Amino acid sequence: MRRIIASTFVSLDGIMQAPGAPEEDTSGGFQFGGWTFHYFDEATGAALGEIFDKPFDLLLGRKTYDIFAAYWPYADQDDRIAVLFNRVTKYVATRGNASLDWNNSRSLGPDVTAALTELKKGEGPDLLIQGSSDLIQTLLRYGLIDEYTVLTFPLLLGKGKKLFADGTVPVALKLIRSQSFPSGVIMATYEPAGDIKTGSFATQDPSEAELRRRRNWK
Repeated sequence: MRRIIASTFVSLDGIMQAPGAPEEDTSGGFQFGGWTFHYFDEATGAALGEIFDKPFDLLLGRKTYDIFAAYWPYADQDDRIAVLFNRVTKYVATRGNASLDWNNSRSLGPDVTAALTELKKGEGPDLLIQGSSDLIQTLLRYGLIDEYTVLTFPLLLGKGKKLFADGTVPVALKLIRSQSFPSGVIMATYEPAGDIKTGSFATQDPSEAELRRRRNWK
């Protein structure tokens, strides 16, 4: 089976919008596009390169597809990532009928979740999500993401599109591996680990003050 892997840059407060450049995505009045630029060092770049060492196809929302299609085909073809992105299959979640002109691009059709469920059953490389915040929210609702690689950058952006937005379905995660870099970036990989288990540090016999507090909160 093929896995769906979300590889995402986020700020410490969970924002993933426009990490690469000021004009990448200004929707909602976002003013901090390009916020990852000054945090990339050799170690961070090498770790990111490892993500692309394994075979993959790209899985993209339409907005991220348009950003990538306007950049990577025109990038320096000595750039390893450009070579990879231009070569692999691009599966695109799109509601419109506009053509997908970037080579090896395929629409997922009107029912994205059904299409991806079938793709996951087949043979082939993992499906790697880049950007695509709206698509990620859909996949989270249906439990279709098998692994998260999250690069957290040491800054607060305040507002913008989030990796885990309102409406995220609660699920436990298991940490598979983690690294930190001199720039302050932390890379952590997680996989879903079933339902959330709760417990209590409270005493077995609550005080009258505690019982009163609970009543006041209702």
